[in-house]
Amino acid sequence: MEKIFRILGREYSNVNQAALLLGFFAFLSQVLGLFRDRAIAHFIGPSPLLDAYYAAFRIPDLIFISIASLASITVLIPFIAGRMGENVEVSESARSFLNQVFTVFFSVMVLVSVFAFFLMPYLTFFIAPGFTPVLQGKVIELSRIMLLSPILLGLSNLFGSITQLFRKFFIFSLSPIFYNAGIIIGVIFLYPFFGIKGVATGVALGALMHFLIQAISSSGSGFKPAFTFSINWIEMRKVALTSLPRTLGLALNNIAEVSIIAFASYMTVGSISIFNLSFNLQSVPLSIVGISYAVAAFPTLAKSVSIGKMDEFRSHLKSAARAIVFWSMPATFLFIVLRAQIVRIILGSGSFSWDNTRLVAASLAIFSVSVLAQGMIALFSRAYYAKGQTKRPLLVNLLCSMLIIVMAYALINLFKSMPTFQYFIESLLKVEGIHGTEVLMLPLAYSFGTVLNFILLWRYARRDFMEGESLISKTFFQSLGASFFIGFVAYLSLNALSPIFGTTTFWGVFLQGFISGILGIAAGIAVLYLLQSEELAELLKALKSRFWKAKVIVPSQDQL
Repeated sequence: MEKIFRILGREYSNVNQAALLLGFFAFLSQVLGLFRDRAIAHFIGPSPLLDAYYAAFRIPDLIFISIASLASITVLIPFIAGRMGENVEVSESARSFLNQVFTVFFSVMVLVSVFAFFLMPYLTFFIAPGFTPVLQGKVIELSRIMLLSPILLGLSNLFGSITQLFRKFFIFSLSPIFYNAGIIIGVIFLYPFFGIKGVATGVALGALMHFLIQAISSSGSGFKPAFTFSINWIEMRKVALTSLPRTLGLALNNIAEVSIIAFASYMTVGSISIFNLSFNLQSVPLSIVGISYAVAAFPTLAKSVSIGKMDEFRSHLKSAARAIVFWSMPATFLFIVLRAQIVRIILGSGSFSWDNTRLVAASLAIFSVSVLAQGMIALFSRAYYAKGQTKRPLLVNLLCSMLIIVMAYALINLFKSMPTFQYFIESLLKVEGIHGTEVLMLPLAYSFGTVLNFILLWRYARRDFMEGESLISKTFFQSLGASFFIGFVAYLSLNALSPIFGTTTFWGVFLQGFISGILGIAAGIAVLYLLQSEELAELLKALKSRFWKAKVIVPSQDQL
């Protein structure tokens, strides 16, 4: 097995190649994720049980973010790199450091999880205060099963720092695929026998497979974890303090999500399910584009800072930002126009009704507005981490997370108290006459806070990194213009194809959405060509010369 991993563990030094590889595997992972959500929608559907399942994620996720991120990849890579041997191998110093981190991290995670296990009845009240006592009991039961996942995912994250440091992005990208596969096993094979507990068990199984992939890869790179009693507490404290601002920033985002779930627990049954299903759908373009480029760019950005080549840092940051804008903007417009077709094709079966489709589609449209913002936040945050400046993204996250909570509360009350506003939202998103439309205020608040987060980070990044020069302006307006045409042509195509294919069968909806999307994309490419888009020219050149044989622009690690 280790031999296979070494063969597959090719190093990728070129940021664009790494981003394309990560994007490809993110696509595979998201396909499995969509299959997972379709299975969940088919077998369970938006219901009290599914609401309990999604609510049960909140405590394990909060533990993972609050504890596991203290030993995250973005924090550990600089520490490990400084202890690597001259031949870029895991030296004794690096191995000793990793064993100390492993020992401390594992001990803390297990201790916190045990405490959470016994405190779960009290914690659940804050997560889902609007649930009935019976449903809260189900959340407690499911959360306790899922407490295995933050331990396993945290360890996987620790080992993943070795995998990513050696730029073995192929193996690094496999873990999310196996994680989703575990949940699918839980839905299809365990749910019929054990009910919703089988799905929660699938989450733990997926986390185990996520961990095993990184553990085997790390072992092949020279690191086999071992417990040690020789702990350099000064060094561990330094790691914790370095990661604390980032951890607080992530925890704040999670607290905002916990608050949203708490608000949703008072709403119509199925509201939490609607929110999570639409959130998962909007994560597809985000993971494939924004997160892939941010993850691929981080090692290069950190390396440029470490050797004092700030011109290279700015160049890589600018290139990654332009790529995220170039790909995310068209995806946003397509998701907004084709939202009903996307939701119906992916989720529309079994227990998932037409009203569910309309609500998830409307929520997806609102979330899609922030896809570009989420991708850019991931990139800009990593740019600040690469420079060791963690205060800026922390303060921005704090402000915007608080704003999301306040906006959610305010919008819910405005929606209930002002019929005119309610009518405007329902008419705009075509959800008139459906019960439970107040859930749309939650993605609206989330998108509003996220877009503001992006705007603030963009302004600061331009001032702190780009010395006032343009960062994404040209690409943004070119992509925006092309995206308008993509959306317009796709919308006209939908109306023209609807009488031909109909909207009552799977293949009719699929062909209507697929052909409309293709025609819209073709129109966007034509507009970008007329605007002489640099990104389009680079893409066509890469395709023409087969990108895997293209000239490598970014120097390798040895050359640096």
